[in-house]
Amino acid sequence: MLSIVGLNETLAMDLSLRSCKKLVHLDLKGAPPRIDYLIQLIQLFADLGANGLLIEYEDMFPYEGELKVLQSTTQPPYSREEIASIQDAASKRGLEIIPLVQMFGHLEFVLKHKVFRDLREVDYCLGTLNPHHDRGVRLVQEMLKQVMKLHPKSTNLHIGADEVYMLGLGDESKQWLSAPGRSVHKLFLSHVIKVAKGIQKSVPNLKLIMWDDMLRSMTPETIKESGLVGLVQPMLWDYSPALDVKNTVELMELYKSAGMSQQWVASSFKGSTTVHTCVTSTQRHVDNHLQWLKVVSSLSAGIELQGIALTGWQRYDHLSVLCELMPVSLPSLASCLQTLLHGCFTEEVQKKVVKTLGTVEIGDLERSSSKMPSSFVGAKLAELIVKLTSLLESAELRQFQNNMFVRGWFTPYHIQRKTVNPLIAQQIKTQAKMILDDVEIQVQEVKGEMCLLYSVSTVQEWMDQHVTPVLEPLRNLLRDTESVLNEMGFCT
Repeated sequence: MLSIVGLNETLAMDLSLRSCKKLVHLDLKGAPPRIDYLIQLIQLFADLGANGLLIEYEDMFPYEGELKVLQSTTQPPYSREEIASIQDAASKRGLEIIPLVQMFGHLEFVLKHKVFRDLREVDYCLGTLNPHHDRGVRLVQEMLKQVMKLHPKSTNLHIGADEVYMLGLGDESKQWLSAPGRSVHKLFLSHVIKVAKGIQKSVPNLKLIMWDDMLRSMTPETIKESGLVGLVQPMLWDYSPALDVKNTVELMELYKSAGMSQQWVASSFKGSTTVHTCVTSTQRHVDNHLQWLKVVSSLSAGIELQGIALTGWQRYDHLSVLCELMPVSLPSLASCLQTLLHGCFTEEVQKKVVKTLGTVEIGDLERSSSKMPSSFVGAKLAELIVKLTSLLESAELRQFQNNMFVRGWFTPYHIQRKTVNPLIAQQIKTQAKMILDDVEIQVQEVKGEMCLLYSVSTVQEWMDQHVTPVLEPLRNLLRDTESVLNEMGFCT
């Protein structure tokens, strides 16, 4: 069960997070929902208390011209008409849309292509752009322009700029850095400023947001002197349930002293536990939001908090595996949004979550057998995933190949030398088939429901990630027993 945090434990929680922008982050670089499901999700986000969307399209955007190569090849990107329908659905529910387009780091979906390989900072790092090539600057500016062209009503744009790995290690960067007074910090800032000025020239009055992590080790003087102030607003991110309140407040005060008083923050409702997490821990993410409430209540009056983005990462980066799918994360999102709206997590808040999702009970899905929601969009898939995951992680399934009969009478040694006891082989075969048949029934149920909400390629990827590694050894064992028994003249 979730821990209930009463008002007495969240003294003086500032109202600013309750009244500011609350953006739900849609990370579409993995498991992008079918458009009809996505529209349903937008309706639910509004019902849960969100008033904005932070949409990260990556390869699901219908880029044109030279950029068409960026489109996903595993499934069609959203069409221009579908992107218009997303905005229409959001607008009708009062949700502002802020597109997120990376322009420095995390450009794997761009730099993996042979045509753009020469734009990498270092050849073996697919994520970081070489900031010295005019072609690279033109590339990211064209990406930004195309996205904003299809979002004419958006007044904010997030330009990413986080985790710019290996910056300064390319040959051209080393040469640039060899001049007196230059540093990796200044190299980073010069590229961000160049791109920011370029897009603001193309789209006047556009407000820009960037992730803050590359700024954290800079002095206020470095930030001030760079010309960044007034161009971009930082978004501080921390997804830990044990977020360091004191250090975070000090960091926000540091940005203010540099002249960046308008700031955003980012929490997480899914996709930040481990790279391969399958079922979301609601408690972990509620705790993260309670920590952010403490941060906000400790800020000085000079910091103008613009809003909070509740991130829902679907991959850690373009090339990593899938994180939790949206349906199993909606109880977490609902709980986190209501925590922000009320400034705490109380029984009253929990009742509101239950009422909105139509649930009987909300709990820590990773660590308990609490009942799953039954009426929200994707509820059936969520329930099936939790059930299947529990079975796949069961001791019976995980330990079957290490049981005494397999390790004692059906080893590679026995198979190679044809000294298998047919009685034991038949017992292993019968038990393995029984387990597999039971699991396969649930696998097919999950597949059928998942196909209604996601593309075939997403379903296959999820199965390859979570089901195949567990079942394939068991399937191989079953095939081996059948083969051995056939060779011994026993009909299988």
